[in-house]
Amino acid sequence: MLEIFDSHAHLSKEFFEDISEVVQRARKANVNEIVTVGSSSNPAVMEEAIEVASTFEGVYAAIGIHPHEAQSATDKTFSALEALLGHEKVVAVGETGLDFHYNFSSKESQIEVFKRQIAIARDRGFPIVVHCRDAHEECLGILSEVASQVKGVIHCFTGDLETARRYVGLGFFVSIPGVVTFRNAGALKETVKGLLVERMLVETDSPYLSPEPMRGKRCEPAYVRYTVQAIASIKGLSLEDVARITTLNARRLFGLSSGDYAQPKITYGIRDSLYINVTNRCTLHCTFCGKFRDFYVKGHNLRMKKDPSAQEIFEALQNENLKRYKEVVFCGYGEPLLRLDVVKEVAKWLKERGKKVRVNTDGLANLVHKKNCLEELRGLVDEISVSLNAQDAKTYARYCRSRYGEQAFQAVLDFIQEAKKIIPQVVATVVTLPDVDIEACRRLALGLGVAFRVRPLDDIG
Repeated sequence: MLEIFDSHAHLSKEFFEDISEVVQRARKANVNEIVTVGSSSNPAVMEEAIEVASTFEGVYAAIGIHPHEAQSATDKTFSALEALLGHEKVVAVGETGLDFHYNFSSKESQIEVFKRQIAIARDRGFPIVVHCRDAHEECLGILSEVASQVKGVIHCFTGDLETARRYVGLGFFVSIPGVVTFRNAGALKETVKGLLVERMLVETDSPYLSPEPMRGKRCEPAYVRYTVQAIASIKGLSLEDVARITTLNARRLFGLSSGDYAQPKITYGIRDSLYINVTNRCTLHCTFCGKFRDFYVKGHNLRMKKDPSAQEIFEALQNENLKRYKEVVFCGYGEPLLRLDVVKEVAKWLKERGKKVRVNTDGLANLVHKKNCLEELRGLVDEISVSLNAQDAKTYARYCRSRYGEQAFQAVLDFIQEAKKIIPQVVATVVTLPDVDIEACRRLALGLGVAFRVRPLDDIG
């Protein structure tokens, strides 16, 4: 089911006398969760945000002191903020930060109030929602001093890719607004293109910044769907992919339950491919493998307690709409061909139903099983993608640590050559790792007579 999280809206009565209808329209648009922001030196504004959040399921509050009002913040303001942070619906401190464009408050007061709110968030265990306009260097400088102590999001980010990467390097998310849908938003679109969706949130900043095609109308949370669709188009993902990833990101940041996202997946969709998570086991210990950081791939949890049986896989497949996928891929955070018999049984079932079948493998199955596994896949597998990952045995052994030592690389080459005789389409892949000569790998693959594909190091899935 499609679920979208609007990470930043201002659902105050000043803008939305029809709040109930606004929330209802959001839910009809699959925007099931919203953070409404009450940021002011006036505690009544914070209280209103909490009141709105308390009224509606799936709506949460972020409260803080906006940089525009930093100069009017008093000790009483901070005391009220700290007291209100105890409410169960409050999930963040903010928006706080720096705005050197309007300078409605002095730079000195903005910096002081920003730092004070960061300290409160740190001490109380809250993330921060950061407003930054024409002050990125100053903001980055402040956040770099506390990056190990507090997490957060850069709200309504419209900057360049280099700046976004600097924030991400500090452990912060960047939140993409409806601006990304504008025709003249070329720079932001380039930022989105170069940034991992795993480091993004999405927002409307309602009632401001209505996206195309709703420009000229009051913005509301239902419109965040257009932002999600724009990101999906830029990244070559589906609407569902971006919604799932950014929703998980928001839930994690704001300390909310991951819900169904925490459930291990046997089958999981990305773009127009359906993947089967056969096992988490592998004979390699690759230094770059994402599962040593996190078992999530494009918003799917692939950490399984045990290998699923063929029957469990069949049951998972029967719960999927197979018609929507152009292929089914055996691939998870493990080596699928360690479970050769299960792959064969499930692949046969899929072929009987007219599905294209692909296997993503490390190419060591023949070495591990001490037989020609590929012959057993004849007629069952349409495409096989083999992780080459290096131009020579020494480089391979450095990144793809195997109990078979340097003979593992030659086994991969032999596997590719044998696969070419049996599997209709064979692709050798390589990850963009330091000291891996991509062009040498390309020549090696073409010399073996197979297709070649480069995979980005960090963009898993």
